[in-house]
Amino acid sequence: MAEISSSASQFHSSEPELREAQIYSNANFSDLAVVEHLPHAGPYSACDDEIPTIDYSLLFSHNHNQQLHALQCLRHACHEFGFFYLVNHSIPNEVFDNILKGVSDFFNQTTLDEKMIFSKKSPSDRIRWELNSSAGENREYLKVVAHPQYHFPSNPSGFSKSLEEYEKEMRRVVIGLARAVSKTLGFEEQFVEKALKLKSGFDVIALNLYPPNAKSKGAVGLSEHTDPGFIITLVQDADGGFQILSHKGKWINVYIPHRAILIQLGDQLEILTNGMYKSHVHRVIVGNNKVQRISVVGVHGPPLDKLISPSTNFIDEEHPKKYREMAYKEFLELNGDDEVDVHSSLDQTRLV
Repeated sequence: MAEISSSASQFHSSEPELREAQIYSNANFSDLAVVEHLPHAGPYSACDDEIPTIDYSLLFSHNHNQQLHALQCLRHACHEFGFFYLVNHSIPNEVFDNILKGVSDFFNQTTLDEKMIFSKKSPSDRIRWELNSSAGENREYLKVVAHPQYHFPSNPSGFSKSLEEYEKEMRRVVIGLARAVSKTLGFEEQFVEKALKLKSGFDVIALNLYPPNAKSKGAVGLSEHTDPGFIITLVQDADGGFQILSHKGKWINVYIPHRAILIQLGDQLEILTNGMYKSHVHRVIVGNNKVQRISVVGVHGPPLDKLISPSTNFIDEEHPKKYREMAYKEFLELNGDDEVDVHSSLDQTRLV
């Protein structure tokens, strides 16, 4: 894909002008539940700026011009935003229906005693449940290690199968995106996949239930943070409260089109590209939500023992090395967290 970028250094110095990503979705936006919210004001205000939409199918089109344009749009989304909506990804609707129903059943039908089985027991937990209700966080969550081995709860009935099916389909899309991202950087399509060893990567799925404001103890569902990994995938049952901080310093409200996936770049991709493709800060605000919101978040990263550092392809006199080398396991545990928590320590890896 020489037309996109012959090398990483050329992309740094002279990026061709790119057209805005088109929206290639045939989805019926009216089918998506929208949480009723009040006009934003105060410390958690955000704007409704447009977020790029990428057509997954066109990234692999047999039509050269269609594929080239789709890859140009993807590069623009990665470089200028760090997040985008992904449509036409070919994941069947029933996969989304089953996972969202399974998550809802787990939170709403499973007893507290059944959930507490998965409360924190040791740093090596592979399934973890927690309920937080405070000024700084208002959510119930279940985190499960989904790859390279599955660790899913058996109840409610069918939940484990739905999770396994969802992870299988989402990993297919993630590997495809890794190949497309590699091309946008000017390399052969296996570059990111090999550099992060994604085939044997450590994946965690976080299943979140955010309460309506009537049941929360503050406006914040989840405080500001970035996420580790290559990319983060997110689907949900309703819009409301998810906000992303753009590279330009503006908080943007997220409204995911029906059956689309929100893609966010992860910390390890930022490190690998020496800051060319950046991860970004985001948060969840529940202060205006009238109903509960469920989200399914996939953190797709390298193997725990994989050492990640900036590739030499992104380092030169004008772009010195910005991050120190660190194993993914160390990165996840640096702030006293456990592997299953999948918390970021990006600031501690910065050199400049």
